[in-house]
Amino acid sequence: MSLPFDNERYLTAQTEQILKRVNAGQGRLFLEFGGKLIGDFHAARILPGFDPDVKLHLLEKLASQADILICINADDIEHQRVRADFGITYDNASLKLIDDLRAHGIDVTAVIVNRFHGQASVKAYQDRLARHGIKVYLWGDIAGYPNNIEHVVSPEGFGAQEYVPVTKPLVVVTAPGPNSGKMNVCLTEMYHEAKRNGAARYAKFETFPVWNLPLSHPVNIAYESATADLMDNNAMDNFHYDAYGIAAVNYNRDLQAFPLLRTLITKITGSTEGYQSPTDMGVNCVAQGIVDDEKVREAANQEIIRRYFQYNADFHLGRATEQTVARAEELIHKAGLETTDRKVVAAAREAAQRCEEAHGGDHGVCCGAAIQLPDGSIVTGKNSSLMHSTASMILNAAKKLAGIPDDRHLLPEDIMNSVAVFKNDLGTNERVSLNLSEALIVLIVSAARDSAAKWALEALPRLKRCDVHLSHLPGSGDAAGLRRLGISFTYDPLQPTKKLFP
Repeated sequence: MSLPFDNERYLTAQTEQILKRVNAGQGRLFLEFGGKLIGDFHAARILPGFDPDVKLHLLEKLASQADILICINADDIEHQRVRADFGITYDNASLKLIDDLRAHGIDVTAVIVNRFHGQASVKAYQDRLARHGIKVYLWGDIAGYPNNIEHVVSPEGFGAQEYVPVTKPLVVVTAPGPNSGKMNVCLTEMYHEAKRNGAARYAKFETFPVWNLPLSHPVNIAYESATADLMDNNAMDNFHYDAYGIAAVNYNRDLQAFPLLRTLITKITGSTEGYQSPTDMGVNCVAQGIVDDEKVREAANQEIIRRYFQYNADFHLGRATEQTVARAEELIHKAGLETTDRKVVAAAREAAQRCEEAHGGDHGVCCGAAIQLPDGSIVTGKNSSLMHSTASMILNAAKKLAGIPDDRHLLPEDIMNSVAVFKNDLGTNERVSLNLSEALIVLIVSAARDSAAKWALEALPRLKRCDVHLSHLPGSGDAAGLRRLGISFTYDPLQPTKKLFP
């Protein structure tokens, strides 16, 4: 199937652009590497064909010319902040990042902990990395940062932080998540570099917003949806237009920070020949990978709706504010969409309704799920005493893709009963039906002795990037199974049971 985003074309263009910037002036280039270095599933959803790990492959191409610095906020270590997509704390996310880079032959020069003020957990983190031969630098706060320019750009400001020695023409500064202090690390290292070698330069690499797509393009609106909880927005880069007469899109925070950042860089480098706009600072080439704008728009529109469902569910679970939900809904209208434009929503709710009618109106046991296959057709599933609706839906979808009759059973009854008995013995008295993760395991076992199960198992990779909606909150086993299959899913904020302790 032809994909609307050409990942290789993008990777080539992005690599060339960064190397061009490296070779464009004197002094080392300090590149703030924003966004998710690994597992950028937001980009993969709105740009079908985009490799979620493309930044890792980009670093592979740059590795011979780059020092890699990883930074993390000391408060994130102290408070055990969790990265939601991986379900692990930021300190462990940084360790995973180091492992992933090493697995691809990329060495990490050092780790920098920002905002250190004696936290014992940070010292333990430093000691742990030291045992593995990784140098960790602890940087405290700089009084008046970033506004008190005279103090910040002085021996008592940036100069008071310990210098991290680098040797390559490019220094990539990345992090396990946002608010880790990447810009502070770039500016501090630039200060030391300028003092030592007389020159240093700065650039920024962010995937979104896309500067050379229209402000109203769904890809850019989808980025606003992804950050609806921050109440930020995209805007036209007036600095860029004033300097060049060219329309460009940027992020409101970058626009607000640009005058101060330009002044800091000028103060550090001693040069007045700097950037004219925040867009000038960027090296984003993602638009060059789009080969089918119409399909990209469709995918981005689905993401805008998807984000609304996510925030709405989080609100009902007490994890998001009403203001965030209102912002997400506002962006749906901005894009000219309705929640019903996500076709799987109505199908999942109808499946739940059919289940409810079959059970005499007992909504407490009725759940529906729907998936849209690559050919546009919709397959549904509903829960039963044997399995969750999500598991039923995936098996039905696999049957359709493999050409297996709908009435053909794929999971051996004896194995399903064994799993149910095992779950019951663990104390899950009322809900012993199989969730998706369990059903997939049983399918793998069945495939060893049944050809139909083998065909269904082989069809599962074709579900990657498909859209799913559930009429209810997914359990952990269902959510994990959908993520494992690479499926984008949304859900209504309804509990699948009336039990307080399911």
